[in-house]
Amino acid sequence: MAEQQLDGGIANAGRVVRVGPHVLRPSSPHSGSIHAFLRAVRHAGFEGAPIPVGIDADGRERLVFIDGEVPVPPYPGWSQTDTALASIARLLRSLHDAARGFDPQGLTWHDSLADRAGATLVCHNDVELSNVVFRDGIAIALLDFEFAAPGRPVYDVAQLARLCVPIEDDFDQARLSWRPADRPARLRLVADAYGLDRDGRTELLAAMDDAIDRIEAAVRRSVDVGDPNAVAMLKRTGGIEKYDRRRRWWTDHHDLFVAALL
Repeated sequence: MAEQQLDGGIANAGRVVRVGPHVLRPSSPHSGSIHAFLRAVRHAGFEGAPIPVGIDADGRERLVFIDGEVPVPPYPGWSQTDTALASIARLLRSLHDAARGFDPQGLTWHDSLADRAGATLVCHNDVELSNVVFRDGIAIALLDFEFAAPGRPVYDVAQLARLCVPIEDDFDQARLSWRPADRPARLRLVADAYGLDRDGRTELLAAMDDAIDRIEAAVRRSVDVGDPNAVAMLKRTGGIEKYDRRRRWWTDHHDLFVAALL
């Protein structure tokens, strides 16, 4: 069958294709660990992730294609609704619940976006709109578990919020066609839909600082070693200065988020 290139992605941009009922994408040294995790959560009742088939002779991993809509920038309006956001948070909670019985010890994981605080629950760590499959405006599956690694669930929630609220300077928010919104209220919506209690909401605020720092460090490392996709992404998305803008924006608006959450 002919290969149909799928849009989206950064690290593997242009190298993810659909072939009939399957998706082929570059494998990594951690693909075996990720496939074991995906099988485990499926066995635990979570149907919102690709089913791994295996690794082909050419080194690409093969997964079952999930039918639906995957938004890519500029993000369509329907993907920015509160309904869509709440459904992503609920889907992530379901993943975490299914992952609790999985033991990640003895397996290897990509640590670029992993929670520096460490923990034992395998998290997605990169839940952004182009890694979510929707049907009728509701999130039904998560894609691209390349950065999955053990960590704290609240850190995974912080990464979701950073990317989907979003926690972003107004200039960079507009660049991706995010509409103006009450972002403190959207963070509260994430916490409500996921089911965070008061202590969890306090932890979420602190974890957001970790999430903001972690992505900047990961991108800087990739750019420093000359990763062409990382360099192109940085040029396309506002340059390295966007990380300073994001941090200033989060600091300037922090009290509003505290008031909304607590």
